[in-house]
Amino acid sequence: MRKIIAFESLSLDGVMQAPGRADEDERGGFGHGGWAIPYADEAMGRAAGESMATTGAILLGRRTYEDFYSVWPARADNPYTQVLNNTLKYVASTTLKEPLPWMNSKLLEGDAASAVAKLKEEPGKDIVVLGSGQLIESLRRSNLIDQYVLLIHPLVLGSGRRLFNDGSGAHLRLTDMKTTTKGVVIATYQPETG
Repeated sequence: MRKIIAFESLSLDGVMQAPGRADEDERGGFGHGGWAIPYADEAMGRAAGESMATTGAILLGRRTYEDFYSVWPARADNPYTQVLNNTLKYVASTTLKEPLPWMNSKLLEGDAASAVAKLKEEPGKDIVVLGSGQLIESLRRSNLIDQYVLLIHPLVLGSGRRLFNDGSGAHLRLTDMKTTTKGVVIATYQPETG
């Protein structure tokens, strides 16, 4: 059975909105885009590489898929470009239609949680969710996320969309933790059931 792993960059106050670029996601007047960039280092790159080594597919919500597609296929100067282009991308959306424009992309049919539950039952490598806050909320409510790898950055943004935003509680168990040279805590958690 495959695992669903949420791999997310967060501020210390739980904000996940627009870590990569100033113009990535300005919803709600968010003006802190690109906040994670100054914290990138080799340890963070290793964590991403280790995650990709066990990944058979990426799972994205519509908004994250469209944002990634607008940036990554044309980035020739980044080692992750080929990985993202060549990895199978499952997309949860009620508005997009097949064929999707980015190579190796497949639209999930029907309800996202039901479709992901079926994917989990298939043999193969793990499926990693990147960004996609609304999708993560839906999957979490359906107990479909097996692991969270949270890159917790040492800054407080004070506003923005948060990872745990739907008001429902969750109990997580820490299974691994590393720190980077720039103070980012890479914490791996598993949901507690029961």
